[in-house]
Order: sequence, then structure tokens, then C-alpha cells
Amino acid sequence: MLTIDKLTKRFGDKTAVDAATFTVEKPTMIGIIGRSGAGKSTLLRMVNRLTPETEGSITFDGLDVTSLTGAARRRWQSDCAMIFQQFNLVPRMDVVSNVLHGTLNKRSTFSTLFNLYPTEDIHRAIEILERLGIAEQAPKRAEALSGGQQQRVAIARALMQDPRMILADEPIASLDPMNAQIVMEALRRIHEEDGRMIVCNLHTLDTARRYCDRVIGMRDGRSVFDGAPDQLTTGAARDIYGAGADFSEEATSTEIDTLDRDTAAERAIA
Repeated sequence: MLTIDKLTKRFGDKTAVDAATFTVEKPTMIGIIGRSGAGKSTLLRMVNRLTPETEGSITFDGLDVTSLTGAARRRWQSDCAMIFQQFNLVPRMDVVSNVLHGTLNKRSTFSTLFNLYPTEDIHRAIEILERLGIAEQAPKRAEALSGGQQQRVAIARALMQDPRMILADEPIASLDPMNAQIVMEALRRIHEEDGRMIVCNLHTLDTARRYCDRVIGMRDGRSVFDGAPDQLTTGAARDIYGAGADFSEEATSTEIDTLDRDTAAERAIA
């Protein structure tokens, strides 16, 4: 279904992703973990074609994603929806309109300029918001919502694209624990109920173990772990995060979170 083959990205003399290789044969919920600067965000941006690769290839159901340009590339970005840590909503626009932005790649320039949406799309947007438990927020400005609610609006926008795959780049990094749980449970339900592949960059081991079917660990741009959550032993975790990390049962989630939180430096090179 999805094949990443020796995918590499260099920024000058820095290698952000170094020959990443893995195959996903069926819709799966995958967690990608690693320290800051491990290349997680850059990897997802290459899959979505927001960032061009230096070397390697991406294939999805026989489609050579890395060769796509123009309209074909935009169609792929509809099939491969992206969710960001900072939500990327239009703050002063109402929630429904933000969700409807998920259809922009399928609309004419005229309808986009004049903000015209088919009635059936509006109804579908509200149904998706209801599914995510925030239909009552539909007429409000996005900026009036809490962070957790805004991230669910971003998920709803992604679902409006009717994607085959959702890429979530640190979707809970800026959320409190309760909202983080709500967002991760929503993504898990979408995977199970819709049969969509979901790939999440995550910043705690516990989250990856709890919600994902498969975990890929990255260190210095390379994949150093690829397996089921129950295979993510203390030794494997140290291979990912470094020998000095404490992954004993007494280690707090805050300590692990500090090790794994993406920094502005990684996003700057992405």
C-alpha cells in the first residue's frame, strides 16, 4: 500500500532524513517517535509533498508519489491529508468554513473566490463536526475555541478531503493531557471506523504504545526501531532516545516529553 524506499532529505550539509525505508501493507495506525531533530516532521512533509526529497521514493498503491507535479500533486495532497501541531486554521473564520476548506482542491477558482459551497458539503461538514463532538461550535470563530477543539476542527477539515491517509505532525504536542486524550481517541476511531491509514508523529512513548498498531523510532534521521508497541522495550527506547534517557517505570511522562518535544530548529529546516 505505502512504500518508503531510501527516502532522504538534506538541507545543505545536514541530513534531516537518512535513507528511511519501510512498507505498510494495509491501513494501519502508525506512531513515529524520536528526539528533537530526529527527522520526524521532515519525513511526513516529504510524504505529503510539502517538502521535496533529495533521494529515494514514495509509492502508494502503485502510484509514484515523488514524480507528481501540478494537479496530480494537489490530488495526492487531498488523498494524503495533513494535520499540524499549530492547527493552521483561519482564526477569524467560523468553524464550518474552516472545515469546508478541506474541499478547496476540488473546487473551481470562482467558487473559492466567492466562498460558495454546495449545500451537501455544508451538511457533511456539520456531520463530521458532530462525529467529533463539536457540532455546537460550528457558527463560532475558530479563535474562540480551546486548543483541543481547534485541533478537532483541523481533523474535521482533513476528513472533508475524504483522504485515504492522514498524516498528523505532533497533533497533541500543544494540548493538555485531557484534550490530548480526546484528540488521540478521535484519530483512533477514524482509523478503526473508516479504515484510513494514520501516521502520527508523537512525543511520548506511552501515547504511541496506547494508540498505535506499529511504532517507528527515528534517531539522527534514520529508522532505528520498527515494530509492535509491545516490542518497544527499555533497550529499544534507549536506542531511539539515547543511553542517558530514563525509561524505568519511575520515569515521569514529563521527562520523556522533554526528551521528545520537537524544537523550532527542526521545524526551521523542514
